[in-house]
Formats: sequence, structure tokens, C-alpha cells
Amino acid sequence: MDLQTLADRLAIEDFLTTYAKAVDGKDWDLWRSLFTEDAKIDYISAGGIAGGRDEVATWLEENLAMFSMTQHLISNIDAQIDGDSATVRAMFYNPMKFAGDGPQFFCGGFYNHDLIRTDDGWKSTNLLEESQWTEGFPGA
Repeated sequence: MDLQTLADRLAIEDFLTTYAKAVDGKDWDLWRSLFTEDAKIDYISAGGIAGGRDEVATWLEENLAMFSMTQHLISNIDAQIDGDSATVRAMFYNPMKFAGDGPQFFCGGFYNHDLIRTDDGWKSTNLLEESQWTEGFPGA
């Protein structure tokens, strides 16, 4: 493995860490900065929406406000890098707690990103979340 590939893999891991930091910190400006302006994002499998970057960011801000805690743990990163583009499939585990005395529940699945290299680092042009399971979700 050459130095550029190693550097790209580390930068992609940093991208995913920043993604988790943005969502868990409810920093929607930081979250937006990880996507191209024309990015497509699909959270339908998690009960969310699919749409453009700004539309989805607004939806996240409104809907994640009901949680006092989320903690995205991202692992098993499979990054296929081809020059200035990459496809990434990474596993997530996410405990969440509703605000107040609300219950805690857990979910997991995969993030599938199409990334491009920009002057500002790797950015996602497409994100498909594949939720695989939930445990302890109220009413489920």
C-alpha cells in the first residue's frame, strides 16, 4: 500500500469521525460541510427522509432534537479508493436516549457513502443509510 492510499484511508476515517461528531453534537453546519451542495442523502431505512443536503439537515435538526443523547460508533470501514473518488461502506452502532425520562434504545447498520476528493478534503456526494436492526425502540 502506498503513502497516498494510507493518507486517503486516514482522511476517510477522519471524515466518518467528523460525521459522528456532527450528528451527536447536533452541529448541522459541520454536518453540511461534509457533503457537496448537490449531495443526495437517504435515511428512509431509519424512518427518515431522502433528499438534498439542506433539506435533510433541516429534517435532522428538527427530529434529533427529541433525543438528549446519541452516540454513533463507526467501524469496519471498507473504503474502495479510485483516484479522486471512493466508495465507503462502514458499520454503525448507535445508542440513543429520548429527552427527559424517555427510554434508551439501540440501532445499527451501515453507512454507504460515495466520496470525492475536494480542495477541502473528502466530501460525500451520496449517502445511503442501511438500518439493519433496532432494540428497545418504543412501540416496536
